[in-house]
Amino acid sequence: MIVEVVGAVIRDATGRLLTVRKRRTLRFMLPGGKLEPGESDLEALARELMEELGVELLSATLLGRFEAAAANEPGATVRSAAYIVEITGDIAIQAEIEELLWIDPKAPPDVPIAPLLGEQILPALSLP
Repeated sequence: MIVEVVGAVIRDATGRLLTVRKRRTLRFMLPGGKLEPGESDLEALARELMEELGVELLSATLLGRFEAAAANEPGATVRSAAYIVEITGDIAIQAEIEELLWIDPKAPPDVPIAPLLGEQILPALSLP
């Protein structure tokens, strides 16, 4: 089974990456989620950012399309379009988000990270 998602690469002034852990899960991942029927990537991204973090999407540039084992759906593969985004508003935990964690992409902390983030996106962000 393939799960199609969009993810937001949100960085602070020091280059740290915002990750989230959803309720009843163990792994940190990019904010974002599944597309609703008929939604474009950017429509889904804007909706997910508002629902999960209470922020508005200003702009998005495709970082890439990535694929890995799904973190929360055993036996599934997640296919993600990850976007480097600019947002406005104050980031706040909302919806199904349990925890926020800012991480250094070049030296991630010793916490459980979703395969897509650890194997694909962090290496892509660490390129010069």
